[in-house]
Amino acid sequence: MNLRALAARAVFEVLEKGVSLSVALPEQQKHLASGKDKALLAELCYGVMRHLPQLEKRIGDCLSKPLKGKQRIVHQLLIVGCYQLYFTRIPGHAAISETAEACRQLKFEGMVKVVNGVLRNIQRQELPLSTDSDTLKYNTPAWLIKRLKEAYPENWQQVIIHSHERPPMWLRNNRLSQTRDEYLARLQAADIDAGAGESPDAILLASPKDVSLLPGFHLGAASVQDGAAQWAATLLAPQANELILDACAAPGGKSCHLLELAPDIKLVAVDFDAKRLERVQQNLERLSLTAELIHGDAANIDSWWRGDKFDRILLDAPCSATGVIRRHPDIKWLRKSQDIEELAALQQQILDHCWQWLKPGGTLLYATCSILPQENKQQIQAFMARTPDAKLDTLARQAPGDIGWQIVPGQENMDGFYYARLHKATL
Repeated sequence: MNLRALAARAVFEVLEKGVSLSVALPEQQKHLASGKDKALLAELCYGVMRHLPQLEKRIGDCLSKPLKGKQRIVHQLLIVGCYQLYFTRIPGHAAISETAEACRQLKFEGMVKVVNGVLRNIQRQELPLSTDSDTLKYNTPAWLIKRLKEAYPENWQQVIIHSHERPPMWLRNNRLSQTRDEYLARLQAADIDAGAGESPDAILLASPKDVSLLPGFHLGAASVQDGAAQWAATLLAPQANELILDACAAPGGKSCHLLELAPDIKLVAVDFDAKRLERVQQNLERLSLTAELIHGDAANIDSWWRGDKFDRILLDAPCSATGVIRRHPDIKWLRKSQDIEELAALQQQILDHCWQWLKPGGTLLYATCSILPQENKQQIQAFMARTPDAKLDTLARQAPGDIGWQIVPGQENMDGFYYARLHKATL
């Protein structure tokens, strides 16, 4: 099938049905054989998500009336066509003819002239994309801009700009296979430019690479994991023979890192999503690691665990994911303002419940990939106020006087992340 038609279908799934791009895109990539075509399809879909308001405005200005109902997929196709004209090196005539052909393949023969006309009009006018409002200027929904202005009054623009950059590729060296310096040498020998990150196992590639090109990747020498996410295992600091819970474990990067740091721990990895739990198993197998995987609810540990309380708990809580928009730009359009309060209530429920399952003297690391205070420092502030046996650690990297460590997108090339380390008083 025509690549633009596949792009329109993926975009339609996200914007009209609320499916995440990480699910919708692979479904359409299945129809393509070449890696180059799959990469172009990803570029079109991710590009549309990054620049959606400006593209919507441009298309809307060129249509005499909005496309509704079944014709919405033609609207998404026009957006894909518009993105090609503004943001790719594809020659205009090729972008337009391929997009018109896609309209035929999508069984909208009667709309081919409209697609052709609108895109030729855009090509001929050569107008800049609109920046008449903050939403258009920053390609970000108004509700999120408002919350970011409140949270980061001094630098909210920078936070948004970094959230729109193309993300770098980070690796986590598997210290059970080799030292980080040894793996950096292997990368250099393979003509891959890379450097060490701030956390002990982190490696930052100068440019993204297919994992098949990474030395020993399929034998478990390294994993792909953002530099910010790699702090989780380091900050939890697992010790030999401890019983540790990874409370929301999928897709398993942090679980695997914990086992790489301390292979003798007993790790229980639980997740609410059985499908995503399969990813944890795949990651463990590639790295030749073992954990007890449980399909269950971290807010109801009593229903699936009959063992002892845990020495340490990693709670990477369900969150808005506003810190990883540069990797998942569809988050901007899938999230709504009211989700934040709902997520904060769920986080509170899981945090309180996990605390009951932590041994006295134990450590709980609370983590999110959010940059909103309601899910982070305000969540921990409220927890401390209602939990007399909780003590909050001051982390080495956090700002003086801050509650926990908030990493913002782009900081040291990392995603946005939050960490707070809590100790439970001994009896």
